[in-house]
Amino acid sequence: MTTINELKIGECLDEITLSPVTRLDLIKYAGASGDYNPIHTIDEEAEKAGLPGVIAHGMWTMGNLAKLFTPFYEEAFIEDYSIRFKGMVFLNDVITLQAELRDSGEEKMNFKVKASNQEGQQVIKGSVVLRRWPQS
Repeated sequence: MTTINELKIGECLDEITLSPVTRLDLIKYAGASGDYNPIHTIDEEAEKAGLPGVIAHGMWTMGNLAKLFTPFYEEAFIEDYSIRFKGMVFLNDVITLQAELRDSGEEKMNFKVKASNQEGQQVIKGSVVLRRWPQS
């Protein structure tokens, strides 16, 4: 697919599979976001909180999900983004990002989006509304 306008209802954008989640990914995200909660970077703190280990920031996963739309920013922009966190992302998880076109009009396109781990368990699900740029 070369343009977003070629996509038909029920079709999916090219999925993206992220590299395994590393501690460095989460440390960098903590610095960028200002979220220094130690459950995202320090094993002992995560365990004290009752977790089996360090977990990724939910917003780290959500931010990565937006990468599905990056190739199309010359044609459209994300107008609305709504997600629900369904599961935790751990170190070394491999996350696959997917978007399916559910509805399309002249101005907007509605996508069902999800992120799943290497076992196929959804960690995020939601929707994205893409608005086409006005034609001049």
